[in-house]
Amino acid sequence: MAKPTSNPSADLSDELLLGLPKAELHLHIEGTLEPERLLQLAELRKVVLPYASVEEVRSAYDFVDLQSFLDLYYLGASVLQEEEDFYVLAWDYLLKCREQKIVHAEIAFDPQAHLSRGVPFETIIRGLDGACRQASVEWGQSALLIMSFLRHLSAEDAMQTIDAAEPFGDLVTAVGLDSGELGNPPEKFTAVFERARALGWRAVAHAGEEGPPAYVWGALDALHVQRIDHGVRSAEDEELMDRLVAEQIPLTVCPLSNVRLRVFDALRDHNVLELLERGVHVTINSDDPAYFGGYLNENFLALKRSLGLSRAQALTLARNSVAASFLDADAKQRLSHDIDAYVAAFP
Repeated sequence: MAKPTSNPSADLSDELLLGLPKAELHLHIEGTLEPERLLQLAELRKVVLPYASVEEVRSAYDFVDLQSFLDLYYLGASVLQEEEDFYVLAWDYLLKCREQKIVHAEIAFDPQAHLSRGVPFETIIRGLDGACRQASVEWGQSALLIMSFLRHLSAEDAMQTIDAAEPFGDLVTAVGLDSGELGNPPEKFTAVFERARALGWRAVAHAGEEGPPAYVWGALDALHVQRIDHGVRSAEDEELMDRLVAEQIPLTVCPLSNVRLRVFDALRDHNVLELLERGVHVTINSDDPAYFGGYLNENFLALKRSLGLSRAQALTLARNSVAASFLDADAKQRLSHDIDAYVAAFP
């Protein structure tokens, strides 16, 4: 990874930034459920919600911590019941990818949030995969699916989820670990991730968001993940920072999410560009954009406005997103060439 130089954001136009080809690697599809779609599906599936309007839903998006967000997140997921619902959910996001020049997306989904309500795994995966296939046909969209485990549930529950997923293993690229970090260290799922690797799935995990740097160590050494989702608290551990740089372990950072969930008080306090300047393999992502105030381009624009993101840094972040993806070498080379060609067209 080329280390960026610190330049003022004056050399980075909004036009260049908005059209920059990029990949998104940390995106929870349930977190793209916009209020309008939430209310529409609630009416269709006869789910009673404590909101009567889009405005009331949006007013609930004032979170004090991760758990307050998760409570609303799981409530919203309750409207997803049929294959069509998961298709529409993914299709809405993939249209956003087309609009925002997200040329490749690695989409996480939480099957346990649906299996616990009696929704079959096949219903979930067929809906999501169907939308991805259709987007590929219509405009060449690239997308992969990551099956995430809910860490506040037991390892046994995660194993049962693998049982349900195994017949559809060819539709899953990787497994992940999300939900509340505190009190749920990575080591709790060591056997789960061992089984996932044996089935040929790659691995990522949330760590170092609300949890300490020790959780990042655990995700790397116990779960053997290839990427760390979030990871911003790694900066508190100098030895860990040295390892992240030396091994070029990607961090999928989500700036707007970190502010909305009070990991940082304000975006101007975020350490993402400091991590980048240290040589950490940082990527930018939107996490749960319907809840956190913006999709991928809004995160990039916010970094420009608040932290002075430069042209060189934006290019490095875009390249990093492709390099850190689970695409094969040829696809990575092709997308990297597209990024360079796009930037070269601007003075």
